[in-house]
Amino acid sequence: MARYKQWRVFTAVLLVAAMAIAVFALLKPQQHVKPVAPTKVAPDNAWVAPEINNDSSLAPETKTLLLYGEELITHTAKYFGPKGIVSNTSNGMNCQNCHLDAGRKSWGNNFGAVAANYPRFNPRAGRLQTIYGRINDCFQRSLNGHPVETATREMQAMFAYIAWLGRTVALNSKPVGSGVEKIAFINRAASPDSGKLVYAAKCAVCHGKSGGGLLTATGMEYAYPPLWGANSYNTGAGLYRLSGFAGFVKNNMPYLQATHSSPLLTISQAWDVAAFVNTQPRPSYDQQNDWKDIKRKPFDFPFGPYADTFSQQQHKYGPFQAFAMVKK
Repeated sequence: MARYKQWRVFTAVLLVAAMAIAVFALLKPQQHVKPVAPTKVAPDNAWVAPEINNDSSLAPETKTLLLYGEELITHTAKYFGPKGIVSNTSNGMNCQNCHLDAGRKSWGNNFGAVAANYPRFNPRAGRLQTIYGRINDCFQRSLNGHPVETATREMQAMFAYIAWLGRTVALNSKPVGSGVEKIAFINRAASPDSGKLVYAAKCAVCHGKSGGGLLTATGMEYAYPPLWGANSYNTGAGLYRLSGFAGFVKNNMPYLQATHSSPLLTISQAWDVAAFVNTQPRPSYDQQNDWKDIKRKPFDFPFGPYADTFSQQQHKYGPFQAFAMVKK
């Protein structure tokens, strides 16, 4: 049995490697052409995303594929939403609603570290996960939809774009400003009631009093995404955990106003508004196959059973310092 499992993992790695090599071959710089260095200034010494149009080493077909991948991340709903021109696969949100600026923004849940760290073991799934699998996780959870076939041009374009963004990042490393920041704990439980006040003052003007977001004039995608309700992310999404949501809004919200170096929310406000938003109704996700090894569950995973003695209420809202103390 052990040899069979090893054979399955080995076969999966070979399959993923073959597909990745085909895409990465397109991304290989042509000889005698030096890649153009990024021109953006990085705040807080954070990772800076490269610009496709500044990379003169790209072959025309490669550039076309990358630009399509960027377009799909930016306007996902146009292609996969309820009125999508490719399929009706998702809830109408765009990938960049969670991965700001098409996954390029430092401290904005960017894609900088993805190519350097995949394939990798995913403890939630309990198996090796590829970039393709990670993309489909987002389609099923954050976009509350269905997987995209790996062989399609759309999936290959998204894969190529993500791989190209992180092509200069060292293997198994995470640049400063990648992903979502793990912000400090507060010395109490996060308060949905206090968060409701934060939401009304800081968030409702864009996302609406009822959290339903704001559609663009075409009605195909959201200018400001729904934070709860039928068209929002489901209970299996990463942002449904308070630490992810709090770290995301602390550095990025209100949108186009807050930055990592100049936040507009306090740490307490970030935790509280996360608690409020994630207390609101949203689609549920069947997580019976998630976290089979319950000892690996994150401290703020809001569904039991747990390997510790803390309540489900404390796992969802905190206070969380106690979890850190137990691990020491």
